[in-house]
Amino acid sequence: MFGKPVAAGRTTAGVEGDVVVLLIGMRINHFWAVHHWVPVFLAMPRMLRELGRAPERGLLGHVLLTASPRTYYVVQYWESKEKLYAYATSPDMFHRKAWAILNRKEKTGKLRQHVGLWHETYVVPEGSYEAIYADMPAFGLAAAHGQVPLERRGRYAKDRFAYRSAP
Repeated sequence: MFGKPVAAGRTTAGVEGDVVVLLIGMRINHFWAVHHWVPVFLAMPRMLRELGRAPERGLLGHVLLTASPRTYYVVQYWESKEKLYAYATSPDMFHRKAWAILNRKEKTGKLRQHVGLWHETYVVPEGSYEAIYADMPAFGLAAAHGQVPLERRGRYAKDRFAYRSAP
């Protein structure tokens, strides 16, 4: 068998409650400035490995993506915005060290706009998201929160939007 097992038929994400999504990425502004963008490019896999070894930190799942030969990003699903913030500010985790290095370079004028960085964070209240997967392995939101048969949440998008977990 090769790859993840496919869930036959239609499924949805087994989310209970709010969803926290972080989109984080980089853009290579100058390809020739390899010594500036390669360390940034390699930082994200290091952070993902660090988080993978510490599931209590709150990262539930992630998807690595590219938007172009210049732009790379990660969609991350978190348990809560509090756990995301705690990771980002923790002095013993790599993210804080990486930001300190970038801040020092920026203050000394050594960044020179060779690489761009960005992130967007969304806290999506229950009832404001829905998902459907047809003959797919667990992916994205379903990989982070579990995959359930579509019927559990409703056959139609309006039904899935209306779904509320038990209090």
